[in-house]
Formats: sequence, structure tokens, C-alpha cells
Amino acid sequence: MPTFVALLRSINAGGFNTLTSKDFVTLLENLELTNIKTYIQTGNAIFQTTAKDAKQLPTKIQTAIKEHHGFAPEAIVLSLSELESAIAQNPYPKADDDPKSLHLIFLKSKPKNPDLDTLGKIKKESEAFKLSEKVFYFYAPEGVGRSKAAAKIEKCLGVSGTARNWRTVNKLLEMARATKV
Repeated sequence: MPTFVALLRSINAGGFNTLTSKDFVTLLENLELTNIKTYIQTGNAIFQTTAKDAKQLPTKIQTAIKEHHGFAPEAIVLSLSELESAIAQNPYPKADDDPKSLHLIFLKSKPKNPDLDTLGKIKKESEAFKLSEKVFYFYAPEGVGRSKAAAKIEKCLGVSGTARNWRTVNKLLEMARATKV
């Protein structure tokens, strides 16, 4: 049975869009997903499904949250192979020593006309980035919260997404591989 990872955007951030892991699991179970495991309270779940069309899962998850909790966070669903590929393509191996320095922004769709020049002009000298299909790698060794470029990524790409640091994506991969049957 295929394994997937769901990433919700802006869950339990600053007291907004509150969704407990228990409620998240219940919602996913109601969508007939199985072997569900969550990781930290920021909207990360690993699950399996026999659904023929996994492309519909983000919309189904978003709709279920809206119906039961009154808000509809962006939902990105990755197959195990998509997550493995995103990790394997990491252009910043230095992140292994400082996993909070690298964020992978998983995008809703491939940017059609990204403005990478603007990002290049406003990023700090220590920062670096790379766009690869539907994943944007942002390396910020001084911290994302202090980065002017970080705040402009989605606007410059023209597409929304949700970010996870290097430690989190590797933990999700470990959990997804353990779930794979």
C-alpha cells in the first residue's frame, strides 16, 4: 500500500488554526486513510491509502478540516518517492551540521514565472536558494526569521507552499520508511 506524507500550512502557529494531532488523525481516519502517524503539532502526518487518485487528497484533507474546524489550511501531499527525491536533491549538505539552517518549501505547483532575480538581490550574503520543480530550498544560516528574502519567497515564486526544516523532513522520511509495508 503506498505511503504518503501530508504537510499542512500554518497549523498551531501563534495560537491560530489550532488542530491537535489527535483531531488530525481522526480526520484522516474518516477519509479512510490508514497507518497514520503524526510528527509534532505543526500539521505533519504519514499515512497509507488504497485511493486510486492521490491527487484529490489535498482537497479532501482541506475540506474535512474546514467542515470540522472552520479553517482550511493549504495541504500538500507527497508520495514517499517525492519526499525521498526532495531530500536526495538537497544542494546544501552543510545543513546536516545545522538542520535549522535549511528549509524546504514544498510548493502547491511548479512556479510558472518565478522571479529569482529579486530574491537574489534581497537575500543576505550568507543565504542561498535553489528551485527544483515543486521544492524551493532556502539556506539561511543566520536564521529564517532574520531573513528579508524568506518573507518574499512565495511572492517571488508566484505560488504558495509550506516550509519544513531539514531536521523535520528527515524525521518524516524516517517515519514514512518505517510505515512502508
